[in-house]
Amino acid sequence: MKQQELEDHLARYPEIKLSVTGRKSGKTISIPVWFVLEGKKLYLLPVRGSDTQWYRNVLTKPEIRIDARGTEASLKVKPITESRAVESIIERFRHKYGAGDVKKYYGKFDVAVEAQME
Repeated sequence: MKQQELEDHLARYPEIKLSVTGRKSGKTISIPVWFVLEGKKLYLLPVRGSDTQWYRNVLTKPEIRIDARGTEASLKVKPITESRAVESIIERFRHKYGAGDVKKYYGKFDVAVEAQME
């Protein structure tokens, strides 16, 4: 039931709260992010690419917590650095949010993150 509720919320809302563990502080850091859900895969695109702090944190500890309007899940993540795979994810973001907004809010397109929904 909870998995279905999470998937329903992800389908309805354009933004989730992403929580990661700080690589230096060890503290939980939470920020709102855009995402793309395809099947059981959740894709994230760091706004400043590999310079994004939350991305650098997941390289150290490859786990995230997401909150989709009160429905939460902990997920394992893997970084995506291969350029064709990253470009494919960027295209998914452009399709969902519009090319203009992706261009407006994202400044570097060298990495992405994939989380597997359980």
